[in-house]
Amino acid sequence: MRVLRWNEAQVRDGSEELAGLLADTVAGGASVGFLAPLGRAAAAAWWRERADAVATGLLTVWVAVDDTDRVAGTVGLALPDKPNGRHRAELVKLMVHRSARGQGLGRRLLTTAEHAAAATGITLLHLDTETGSPAEHLYRSAGWTRAGTIPDYAANPAGEPRPTTLYYKRVVPPTG
Repeated sequence: MRVLRWNEAQVRDGSEELAGLLADTVAGGASVGFLAPLGRAAAAAWWRERADAVATGLLTVWVAVDDTDRVAGTVGLALPDKPNGRHRAELVKLMVHRSARGQGLGRRLLTTAEHAAAATGITLLHLDTETGSPAEHLYRSAGWTRAGTIPDYAANPAGEPRPTTLYYKRVVPPTG
């Protein structure tokens, strides 16, 4: 499995593959901002819109591809557009295709984003995830700190309001 940083053109051109990953993630019950069923056309359109954010530098996207160049996972860093927040970024859309889970890919994508953030001078990362989701275990085991929970913050794919837990992690730029 290769984890690659994708540019604007790659995100736009790969939007159909990324759409398959997003649709699979939602169908699997993950709360990533969409309701089920999520059509592939809507998912692809959403990804094409993200390409604009990549172009402006407000979003960085890494994609995990297998030996056949099939998209198996992704993670992003959303960067703030305000001068007083340039030291932080939001970890967004960490997704692993159901067929690739349980092999450490989620941890690898998370680590890739953390290291890349630190290398660019970002010192604080934050994220939100559905309370009680499998993702919470990943974040806690990777050293993320729970900041608190907001009740009924977002609907799960079935449309039911669910609590969301906020996490943060301080990252240290590499030395030398």
